[in-house]
Amino acid sequence: MEEADTEPPLVVRDWGRVGGPGGTGTDREGAPGSSRVFVVRRDQDIYIQTLRKLFNESHGVFIGLQRCEEELAGKSRKAHLVQVSKNYRSVIRACMEDMHRAAAATRDPALHSQSTQSNSLGTNRIIPSPCKAGPLLLRLLDWIRLHVCDVDSMVREVLSSENPSKHKLFWNVVDVFVLQGRMDEARHLLSKEASANPTSMSMYKVLDDLMMKMPLGNTQTLTELELKWQHWHEECQRYLRDGTFASNPHMESICKILAGDENAMLEKKELLTTWYHFLVTRLLYSHPTVKPMELHFYAQSSMDLFLGEESSPEPLDTILMAAFEFELHQVIKECSIALSNWWFVAHLTDLLDHCKLLQSHNLYFGSNMREFLLLEYASGLFSHHSLWQLGVDYFDHCREYGRVYLELHIERIPLNTEQKALKVLRICEQRHMHEQVRSICKIMAMKALRNNRLGSALSWSIRAKDAAFATLISDRFLKDYCERGCFSDLDLIDNLGPSMLLSDRLTFLGKYREFHRLYGEKRFSEAAKLLLMLMTAHIAPCSFWMTLLTDALPLLEQKEVIFSAEQTYELMQCLEDLTAGKPDKQKLLDDDVETTKVEMLRLALARNLARVIVKEGTLEGS
Repeated sequence: MEEADTEPPLVVRDWGRVGGPGGTGTDREGAPGSSRVFVVRRDQDIYIQTLRKLFNESHGVFIGLQRCEEELAGKSRKAHLVQVSKNYRSVIRACMEDMHRAAAATRDPALHSQSTQSNSLGTNRIIPSPCKAGPLLLRLLDWIRLHVCDVDSMVREVLSSENPSKHKLFWNVVDVFVLQGRMDEARHLLSKEASANPTSMSMYKVLDDLMMKMPLGNTQTLTELELKWQHWHEECQRYLRDGTFASNPHMESICKILAGDENAMLEKKELLTTWYHFLVTRLLYSHPTVKPMELHFYAQSSMDLFLGEESSPEPLDTILMAAFEFELHQVIKECSIALSNWWFVAHLTDLLDHCKLLQSHNLYFGSNMREFLLLEYASGLFSHHSLWQLGVDYFDHCREYGRVYLELHIERIPLNTEQKALKVLRICEQRHMHEQVRSICKIMAMKALRNNRLGSALSWSIRAKDAAFATLISDRFLKDYCERGCFSDLDLIDNLGPSMLLSDRLTFLGKYREFHRLYGEKRFSEAAKLLLMLMTAHIAPCSFWMTLLTDALPLLEQKEVIFSAEQTYELMQCLEDLTAGKPDKQKLLDDDVETTKVEMLRLALARNLARVIVKEGTLEGS
């Protein structure tokens, strides 16, 4: 049964001195005197359903990368890294789409507040794959279409109306499609406007022709794209100069956007919503052949134009600017500060490290950046009741400190059920973590003992190879037998095998049960020898000797003589040793029942000795 989500654990991040290494320590308000800053919060992300799906699916991609990395080289390695990057992007895309759907369906402010997290995850989609060539603009378009999802709800609202072209949001939807480069959808909506207004048919045909002929660069080279785009751009400007769309402000505005008019784009600021949407639209209609190294120039100017001088950049803006400048260390640093979990930076750093694009440097405690981030991410997973299993694999792939972290965290997993304990135990046994194996078994044995589940307790103590605890539980079995007259958990005791050698008391328990089995099968001679051995070997507790001697009574009273004279003398000696002890002797004499038992034993032993002497004398005489 899956455990219910509990209150998220507290997470403490130590960011050290605000002034940096060697700087002046200040607190959040800037007051001097504080040497360190601790950010304390509750780790909510691992309890969000959508993010749990992200964690699970990306785990498979991560493991596949680690396993195949050592086996591949050259072109095959390069192709594999490209595929891993695509797999990560697919997982991120699915997660973001789920987030948008959930936010739209529930109108939950908590889900909408994850926009920074969602958009930052998408940053991975615009950091160019280290092994992949191709038009950067197409990836930027794909990225921006994923982030601006409001148009989909507007489209449904417009198309579900009786007269879509008369709907108040009709031109907004067309504008958004154009701003995102979704020409086919924009043309489809414009055809409805042309059908409803025949007077605008000629303008529609011209605009539709321009949108249809727009070069996108998915098949041609950059040089071919540049030539075609220049020709197409001049055609757009010619129609504007000729005043072809002067009678229709909406179509004229669209044509201005196609011609790369930045003022026309900024007039749609409410539809663009973000400066990076404006950046992509600007590149699409003004600089479609932009190269990766030129991106940060356009990004900075676009942010300045869109935000103006009054607005200050948000954390996401800083992350995106670092990404556009291909400052990978800066991206990792800013994401570590802005994001509420380590998933993104851990997987990004791991991928970049495998691509040999991240110049890893040792941190102050000896680990490199990749390992540090993976350790932090995996540590967070261990605070969840089921995701901790993913964390085990991440620790396995941290060579320097992974095992130490795993040993520390595995001991803190609450062992609520035996099924979970067995799962944790299997993980420890596979990694030869002997101390943790013993610790888990002892904990489970103690829990079982408290619940009076002696069989389970004994099984766990044997697995822990804990002789002292096995002795304690064996005593409980014997005490339980004395009170009830029978053993519980017979299957376990009957199949102890070599495990009974763990302690003398456990050996006695197993052999005493074997005596009962032999007696039940009427193998009296074997049973008698075993019973005598148990007493003379002194592995039975003294408190149990009377029980053993009492068990000998039925054998002494058998028609056939079972015990030889020598064996009878040994039994007599055991009885005398038992009654000769103080204060046990006084206790026996004071107890009428015990006194009766002693007298019956002495009588039975005397009669058996007489029978044996007669039998042995007869045999010698014959």
